[in-house]
Amino acid sequence: MAGAEWTYLESGEQTGAFNMGLDESMARALASGDGNPALRLFRWRPWAISLGYNQSAGDIDSPRCAADGIDVVRRPTGGRAILHAEELTYCVVMAAGRRSILQVYNDISTALVRGLAIYGVGVALQKSQPDFAKEYRSSSSVPCFASSARYEIEWRGRKLVGSAQRRFSGPAGDVVLQHGSILCGDAHVRLADYLASPLDGARERIRASLLAKTADLRMITGEEVRMDDLCGAIRRGFEEAWGLEFAPPARLAPQTA
Repeated sequence: MAGAEWTYLESGEQTGAFNMGLDESMARALASGDGNPALRLFRWRPWAISLGYNQSAGDIDSPRCAADGIDVVRRPTGGRAILHAEELTYCVVMAAGRRSILQVYNDISTALVRGLAIYGVGVALQKSQPDFAKEYRSSSSVPCFASSARYEIEWRGRKLVGSAQRRFSGPAGDVVLQHGSILCGDAHVRLADYLASPLDGARERIRASLLAKTADLRMITGEEVRMDDLCGAIRRGFEEAWGLEFAPPARLAPQTA
């Protein structure tokens, strides 16, 4: 990964449409030869539910989301629904080269693991790959954090970071867009409240499953997340794992709906 000129961007709190639009535009710019590989760290205001690229919008109770001020946005990547609330989200845009999907996951997860260690949290990578075709047939599969894929990041067997990936082709070659959520608190479990017409008891089963299968930094450390410190640690993790040296971070002003 070293050798290319990398951009590092801290975007702060942005709307769902802005966040997903910027991720995709960065990927398309790199594929067209007009952009740089980049690491972006950001958050969401208002809180938002993002749906995977091919996921049905009918999975979510949109009127209830609107009533509670929750954005609903579609991701340019795959996977299932996520409530982006108490989290730090990362985005990596880079040339794919000859690396497979799983190789890219592993490379990015290695950098994230290093960054989390710098922050003071020891984590591990998931080594097995679930049968997602089977799992997605279950109503409990609507949340992205219901299971861990290979090379996703866990703490004591519980998922801490969930990620999704997509490739774009262009004159400059294939480009990877991967983004994911680093859970900082447990607000993500409220996704169960916004599911459309769940079967009897499904909402509570999903909430219980999310609580049992996920971990967050506040739970792990016993204190509120120091967001500036976490951003700095993730940045250093990529620099150390990949042999990069970012320029001082660029920052964007918050966008409003």
